Amino acid sequence: MSITDIDNIPIAEKFLMMEQLWESMSKDANNNGFSPLWHFDILNDREQKIITGKSTFSSLDEARERLQKLV
Repeated sequence: MSITDIDNIPIAEKFLMMEQLWESMSKDANNNGFSPLWHFDILNDREQKIITGKSTFSSLDEARERLQKLV
């Protein structure tokens, strides 16, 4: 398929193709060095903060309110 063929594909099929492509890429991301190691360090740090109760969370409504104030 060439890039010009993409224009002839219905939008619903394009979304399905993107989902399949993302799923395929995600399966081997860690094994292929796609995710930098520092990402895992940050995720581990955040997980520890959750476990120790040092993280705080907002409800969806609170987050929406904060975002609306920014616009």
